[in-house]
Amino acid sequence: MTVLDDVRDYIIRHRPRPLCDDCIAEGLELSVRQHANHKTRELALMRGFERTSDTCSRCGRVKMVIRSKSI
Repeated sequence: MTVLDDVRDYIIRHRPRPLCDDCIAEGLELSVRQHANHKTRELALMRGFERTSDTCSRCGRVKMVIRSKSI
């Protein structure tokens, strides 16, 4: 599996809750937060994902988050 696959699956498992890049990186134990950021920006361009400013369901901070929408 690729990092993109891991990030996508993690977001889908937490559907419909929004997650920030930091929490995704921590949850997947990624060594660099930017990996999550790069992949969430890529996923945001795909059908079924939405990236907006909102409250992260994991850390409770208002920041850029991504969520999986039901298709």
